[in-house]
Amino acid sequence: MSDRLDKIDLHILKILQDSSKITNLELSKRIGLSPAPTLERVKKLENNGVIQSYHAQVNPASIGLMVKTFVLVSLDWRKDAARENFLQQVNSIKEIVECHIITGEADFLIKIVCKDIPTYERLLFKTLQQIDEIERLKTLMTLSTVKHSKLLPYEYETE
Repeated sequence: MSDRLDKIDLHILKILQDSSKITNLELSKRIGLSPAPTLERVKKLENNGVIQSYHAQVNPASIGLMVKTFVLVSLDWRKDAARENFLQQVNSIKEIVECHIITGEADFLIKIVCKDIPTYERLLFKTLQQIDEIERLKTLMTLSTVKHSKLLPYEYETE
């Protein structure tokens, strides 16, 4: 799809990633089009799956979620349907906010956000370690986040 995006589409994407609350009128002024064609372009980007959603980015600490961990997960591939069973379990655990299939020393990288260390400990021992398909877990505790960019690394300025 990116080969069919023109300079104006890319400008729209850059602006909306920074502030999705912008009005269509303000967006149209910033990209140099009238409101109707601007709205048309945004709808086209949505319909083509380029823009997947709009959401509020909530500060986890402001709602009492103080612990963020990344966990390396290695599966026991000798078990039937290990991947499918593991993913089904992962999708039912609300504290797991991301799950990635990776290469290297583990099979998956999961991101967990929870209230505190005792909550994480309960999740680890009473939930994650009870998943039969998991062979090994390795927790990487986040001390702080030094960069969290909403803007995807793409060349938005084209010739």
